[in-house]
Amino acid sequence: MAKGDFISYLRVSTERQGRSGLGVEAQREAVTRYLNGGNWRIIAEHVEVESGRNNARPALDAALAEARLHRVPLVVAKVDRLTRSVAFLSRLLESGVEVRFCDLPQIEGPAGRFMLNQMAAVAELEAGMISARTKAALQAAKARGQKLGGHRGQTMAPAVIEAGRAARAAKVDARTADLAPIVAKLQADGVATAAGIARALTDRGIPTSRGGTTWQVVQVQRLLARLVA
Repeated sequence: MAKGDFISYLRVSTERQGRSGLGVEAQREAVTRYLNGGNWRIIAEHVEVESGRNNARPALDAALAEARLHRVPLVVAKVDRLTRSVAFLSRLLESGVEVRFCDLPQIEGPAGRFMLNQMAAVAELEAGMISARTKAALQAAKARGQKLGGHRGQTMAPAVIEAGRAARAAKVDARTADLAPIVAKLQADGVATAAGIARALTDRGIPTSRGGTTWQVVQVQRLLARLVA
């Protein structure tokens, strides 16, 4: 049985399906069956009416952003509700969101194994390459007599420093982009101060960049500075 919070993404291909609700209701029931009781909660549901061949999906983008903000999985009724394009699924992996497919709960069947193997292979390759580069840089620094595990008057290898700086900057940029529309909406609704935005983000249950549950004014001030930079 599933536990925790989830974001749900439902897609239908035609306006008629969207108006009738038949396709949406079937997918909603599939999500419920997949979660199978337990202590779970759908904190947001995003419904899209769009062809599977179109990779421009505003509702999916919103669902992924909300899943990142709340750090919860995105649950989809069927893998073909997203797309049949491997390239598109690869981009989903880069979103940093855990995606669960209700029709592949036990990786059954050749299609399910193939899809999940491809997704896992891409993620594993990326992580392995980053890990290998970092280990190589650390080993090279150690071979030069550099002490690791703290500054101790020494400086880390430039490649390691630059890689860490770039990774942190990319993470901050992605987080800022996810928060931008929420901050803009709050400001449009009259929440103009950093203290007010901090309270609103806390009330919405959006974690801070470090995973905290309470936003501080200084954190919002830094966020606002990045948004106008």
